[in-house]
Amino acid sequence: MKNYVIRRLLQLIPILLIITFLSFGMMQLAGSDAVIQKMENTGMAATQEVIDAARAELGLDKPFLTQYFVWLGNLLRGDMGTSYISGQEVFSTFISKLPATLLLTAVSIALTVVISIPLGILAAVKQNRWVDYLIRVASFLGNSMPNFFTGLLLMYFFAIRLGWFPVISREVTLQNVALPSLALAIAMSAKYLRQVRATVLDELSKDYVTGAKARGVLFSVTLTKSVLRACLVTIITLLTLSIGSLLGGTAIVESIFMWDGVGKLAVDAINMRDYPMIQAYVMWMAIIYVCVNLITDLSYRALDPRIRLGGVKE
Repeated sequence: MKNYVIRRLLQLIPILLIITFLSFGMMQLAGSDAVIQKMENTGMAATQEVIDAARAELGLDKPFLTQYFVWLGNLLRGDMGTSYISGQEVFSTFISKLPATLLLTAVSIALTVVISIPLGILAAVKQNRWVDYLIRVASFLGNSMPNFFTGLLLMYFFAIRLGWFPVISREVTLQNVALPSLALAIAMSAKYLRQVRATVLDELSKDYVTGAKARGVLFSVTLTKSVLRACLVTIITLLTLSIGSLLGGTAIVESIFMWDGVGKLAVDAINMRDYPMIQAYVMWMAIIYVCVNLITDLSYRALDPRIRLGGVKE
């Protein structure tokens, strides 16, 4: 296992380098000047000499490869640069937004587990009955509504009409995170409970379930100790993919609820052409996804003996 982990980590290094190069190049091809954008946002009227001096100060007058290798060298030393807009360190600004995103991720995943897994199992056990049809219709409705529409509906009914929650989430608290996390959980649950249902139905059709029933084993025991364990690989895959996307920040939902996380930070950085901040966000997303994929592979080997015994040799 140790050799396998080391080998996978070494394989991630060239992937991250390629991602940094491509993302840095795409920002250079964006066709907009960060210096001019900053001056327009602040209402400054500057001459060409002032603009050229500002570009030289930021290193934007140098060739592309020179800019990239300077940035990469600073990154390897732990320096992610300074924001073009605020003038603050990118790393400290980014870290300050992480607690809000971590809380939103944790609550959203918890709600998704509570909603999707029990309902998916119930729909499979009650296949082709009214409960199954009702759950499937609800899943279809949840899938058909985008996150921003669900968020606006929740805001209108629970924040504006009923006044149970604040309209704008100014502080990182459980009350403020309720509506944005519920908006995310509804969309994820609607998608995942159908996959949980399909996975459970596939396991229920196998011979070991029929054999357990013939031996007089209680169905609840077979369901909890055998069927659910066999479905863990699929469930963990769904959850880890969701964790990766949520840790990257859900920009639309965070912007609607003014949730001060990394997703909203990325949207603001894109609007302001704050390239160092955008690059930090891209790096964060890349690291999150490669780490999540590695953790998922390791969990497969721990949970499924078929993968552990017939998989990659250590």
